[in-house]
Amino acid sequence: MAASPHALSSRLLTGCVGGCVWYLERGVVHQSPHKLMHLLRNVNKRWITFQHFNFLKRMYVTQMNKSLNQQVKPKPKPIASSFIEKTSNETKAEIDEIRSLSPPSLTFPRKPSEKELLELESASIIETSIDVGKETKEEKQWKEMKLHIDDLPGILARLSKIKLTALVVSTTSAGFALAPGPFDWPCFLLTSLGTGLASCAANSINQFFEVPFDSNMNRTKNRPLVRGQISPLLAVSFATCCAVPGIALLTWGVNSLTGALGVFNIFLYTCCYTPLKRMSIVNTWVGAIVGAIPPVMGWTAVTGSLDAGAILLGGILYSWQFPHFNALSWGLREDYSRGGYCMMSVTHPGLCRRVALRHCLALIGLSAAAPTLGVTTWTFPFISLPINLYISYLGYRFYRDADRKSSRKLFFCSLWHLPLLLLLMLTCKRRPGGEGDKGNAPS
Repeated sequence: MAASPHALSSRLLTGCVGGCVWYLERGVVHQSPHKLMHLLRNVNKRWITFQHFNFLKRMYVTQMNKSLNQQVKPKPKPIASSFIEKTSNETKAEIDEIRSLSPPSLTFPRKPSEKELLELESASIIETSIDVGKETKEEKQWKEMKLHIDDLPGILARLSKIKLTALVVSTTSAGFALAPGPFDWPCFLLTSLGTGLASCAANSINQFFEVPFDSNMNRTKNRPLVRGQISPLLAVSFATCCAVPGIALLTWGVNSLTGALGVFNIFLYTCCYTPLKRMSIVNTWVGAIVGAIPPVMGWTAVTGSLDAGAILLGGILYSWQFPHFNALSWGLREDYSRGGYCMMSVTHPGLCRRVALRHCLALIGLSAAAPTLGVTTWTFPFISLPINLYISYLGYRFYRDADRKSSRKLFFCSLWHLPLLLLLMLTCKRRPGGEGDKGNAPS
């Protein structure tokens, strides 16, 4: 048999010294496993106490001693438990636990594993997601929109873009009032009503064609057809009911030239401008022509002809629309690109600013040409110069800065610039037998 290490070490040493060494080695070997197990047990218990201290302080009554060493004794019952506190003099005292206010099911006799924690966490997430899903399921679900008769006027007003229609009617009225000749109230009412109906029809057809594109834009996603408040059949029927009587009033109630201009404007807006918005930036120039025709219609309703005054009014409205729309589209570039529209502000931002500035300056020249063409007196170019210079200054700021702040200022300026300019033209209108007719009067 092989000799043990204790026997070998004792043989190497002789006498009393060898015996002492053998006795010490034997004591260390026999005591080490117990001390090691006791140390591991204490470390494990101290680790559990440290990990769950925040929880145990609500479950147990702790007593602090000098060494601050605590041991947790496993309890057979979850309601009443006790723990053993080891003091410095190795005495043990059992302390009954005061019943906790928290439920017993919250006790952790052992450290939960990572798998259990993940399962608990995933279960809570699933429960909360189910609750949220139940709440939002009805909101996200497609519902059939029920049309009420009380809501129909407001829906049709948004379908026809009532604010834009009001602007069209006001420019038509300005052209009617600036035209030479007596002011005929029945003809004026027929012209305004026919132009308004034609504008409602064109705007409704425009929204009918642009439903899939308007749904991608924040600016237009709440339109009636996009939200499904009315059916496409109802929208087309409403457009037809506006277009037919509107063109009939302009043709047989006013004159054939005004009716032809109304038909041409509806065709230009719905069949040319609307599809061009997704094809080329030329749509801006075509749209400017659409906006320039209404004052010409007002002029032709009085005179029955396309003369220089009608072209001048159309030119003023044509130039005004570029700073107005280019400044508006500059702040909506993200929306237009999301909707798939080809606008100058998106594809040619430099050209967008240059065109706006050019037409701001063109308004000064058109205002100066008004007395030359016999539309206004010579006072009009001077009293309109301040507002024309101001919008030109804002157009230059927009061209130079190219930011949202300058574009917003130019846009809001254009909103009051046009009504004020037309009002000044009406104030300085050349009357029959006025300054221009004095030279032609017989002596």
